[in-house]
Amino acid sequence: MNIAILSRGELLYSTQSLVEATEKRNHHVEVIDPTYCNVLIEKGKVLLQYHGDIIDDIDAIIPRIGSSNTFYGTSLVRHFEAMNVYTTASSMGIVQSRDKWTSFQLMAKAGIPLPKTTLGSPAYLKDFLKDFGTGKVIVKILEGTHGAGVILCDNYTNALSTVETLQELNTRFVMQEFIAESKGSDIRAIVVGDEVVAAMKRFSKPGDFRSNLHQGGSADVYELSEKEKEIAINAAKTLNLNVCGVDILQSKRGPLVLEVNSTPGLEGIETVTGISVSNAIIKFIEKNSN
Repeated sequence: MNIAILSRGELLYSTQSLVEATEKRNHHVEVIDPTYCNVLIEKGKVLLQYHGDIIDDIDAIIPRIGSSNTFYGTSLVRHFEAMNVYTTASSMGIVQSRDKWTSFQLMAKAGIPLPKTTLGSPAYLKDFLKDFGTGKVIVKILEGTHGAGVILCDNYTNALSTVETLQELNTRFVMQEFIAESKGSDIRAIVVGDEVVAAMKRFSKPGDFRSNLHQGGSADVYELSEKEKEIAINAAKTLNLNVCGVDILQSKRGPLVLEVNSTPGLEGIETVTGISVSNAIIKFIEKNSN
């Protein structure tokens, strides 16, 4: 089988882990940088060029599309879909998961539990904020990743100042309730197909509330409850993602989904758990791409 990994970082841990897992299972693997792809339609036929050569022998792709390359990256995935090439993450799934508000709307429709959230709107902003009370509020930029663009506001006045500044900068955002009982921790579950293949509990560093490892947090192996597994798998299915990372917050009213990541980093989860997520992904492709 010919498997292509769509990645601009050939030497990144996640890309290399996928390359090694693919080779170990005796498949041919190629890392394709979306930057050097040319998507075209000629005489009614969908064609793809890479470094000037026509590519027409790929059986499956693993998109590793960075947030800064969402538009062209998802266009490339859509092109592969039009060529009937199997993908571990649909183009629509990537687009929907990248926009936090869109993903919240879809998950809410599917009955997946979420923190109380509102879209930052120019109208009635003060009233929306008052609905969260006088305590802490989380403000999230819609397309931030790795904990960047997530702001903890200590009170109403601080929150109002923050969101007014974002509006002046024409930056889209959501406001979300602060779950104090989580104590700066969350759960990252990696979903592959219909199962959670690995999970870890992440803890924020002292003085921070974000548990992302990119922000200096730490992590331990975690065994999900049946309810948490069900929520993670349903979130992945709702956003049409065969492979993704689902972030879950533990609250007094049960597990809540914080975010679904269509391109989850593999270094942290594989290092902490000792589980080869990459191998699980390749086995899933073998089972489902034919």
